[in-house]
Amino acid sequence: MKALLVVDMINDFIREDGKLSCGEAGLAIVDFVSDKIDEYREAGHKIVFICDHHEEDDKEFLMFSKHAVKGTEGSKTIDELDVREEDKVIYKRRYSSFFGTELDLYLREQGIDEISIVGVCTNICILYTTADARNLAYKVNVYKNGVASFDEAAHEFALKEIRTTLGANVI
Repeated sequence: MKALLVVDMINDFIREDGKLSCGEAGLAIVDFVSDKIDEYREAGHKIVFICDHHEEDDKEFLMFSKHAVKGTEGSKTIDELDVREEDKVIYKRRYSSFFGTELDLYLREQGIDEISIVGVCTNICILYTTADARNLAYKVNVYKNGVASFDEAAHEFALKEIRTTLGANVI
């Protein structure tokens, strides 16, 4: 079985005035991500929204400015994406969607062995989610037109790492 992971498509990363906005690159993938959600739903696959979600005093704020604090508008999935009751929503506090979350358990309980990934930021959360997924023996597809970063050079480097080092499909 397959699942689509929609990673960090939240206001703080996608909106131009977001705390850690990916700017135009983030906005440019919204329609593609929305189309993939529709495509996967129509095929009967699971949709998993992964949302960065921090406490007020999270240690990550020593490295990055304060963002995605739980209960704020910045931590919410953008309105353009249709989150439904049957979708799984998982909150994370670190780069990988697997670290400290129930994602692996959920996927295994659903019989999912292949995941496709869209979202932001390619060189941070997408890269580390892919690394953990591959280390957990999932088949992984990353949609090149469905991921973005605030740093184009780092985005390209991450796609290369995902393909060559991690052995995931970049499609």
